Amino acid sequence: MADTMKAIVLEKFGGFDAFQLRDVPVESVGSRQVRVRVHATALNPLDYQIRRGDYSDYVPLPAIIGHDVSGVVEEKGSDVTEFNVGDEVYYTPKIFGGSGSYAEQHVADVDLVARKPSNIGHLEAASLTLVGGTVWEALVSRAQLAVHETILIHGGAGGVGTIAIQLAKAIGARVITTARSSNHDFVRSLGADEVIDHTSDDYVSAVADLTQGNGVNVVFDTIGGDTLTRSAVALADAGRVVSIVDIAQPQNLIEAWGKNAAYHFVFTRQNRGKLDALTTLVERGLIKPVIGAVLPLARIGEAHELLEGGGSRGLRGKVVIDVVGQTVELPAGS
Repeated sequence: MADTMKAIVLEKFGGFDAFQLRDVPVESVGSRQVRVRVHATALNPLDYQIRRGDYSDYVPLPAIIGHDVSGVVEEKGSDVTEFNVGDEVYYTPKIFGGSGSYAEQHVADVDLVARKPSNIGHLEAASLTLVGGTVWEALVSRAQLAVHETILIHGGAGGVGTIAIQLAKAIGARVITTARSSNHDFVRSLGADEVIDHTSDDYVSAVADLTQGNGVNVVFDTIGGDTLTRSAVALADAGRVVSIVDIAQPQNLIEAWGKNAAYHFVFTRQNRGKLDALTTLVERGLIKPVIGAVLPLARIGEAHELLEGGGSRGLRGKVVIDVVGQTVELPAGS
């Protein structure tokens, strides 16, 4: 094993030029850890929030960030029995707790690691780990979305929304989502039953029309802003709002009180169990990864710029990084 590896290092908080490609030492492997050759990683909004300095108290510099790994086990600790060298795995590294995935190799606690779905490649698997764990936590563990319930998913064409639509349909729910008009056919192809154009329609009024005034049982907030306040108006009695977005400013939730609503705020704790459940759905063909762009590791700054530009650049689904190759695939609008 080489003592060093290539990694993208965050040298300073700031813009897209804040990263440097460097040779860094490879971490040693503890007794309950595995060292994984990273084949692919992916980007999440959390990544650019860290880069900008939103979590500077939690991320000492210089830092290797990144929250998705798909790769192959190259070394295992003395007490690891769950995996063998050569196994294909995927997982999310510990958030705010060590080195991330923008690197050729990664050392992880074995309890975080799951077997990669056998019917997809590393690029697709890397697109699923943080998003998939988050969506499972939000819809299954927290909202406890049930068959025949109705859910409103904000931002259906995004990296989280694309998986949320598919999981909600696998559960048996009726799915209403928001998306710009150019993405309506796309989100319907994922399973959305109705689509609201958030650029021209008021989603509260649209939900009232689509549910004959009854409202939705669950709202999944992936966008923030005033969603917590306004989504309460779209809820049925005893409805649930699940948000994965920071609360940037106080919001008045008086409307939620009258609905006996429950609010859940999700900062996902990763574990193998969620990924194993996700793997089952992927291997049954009920959830398919949606990749909107692929770039090599050395172009990480460009990848951040693309993700932050998001839907206005025609991006659908996830931005993935090919760590072992030089794949370049960009949205048609880029």
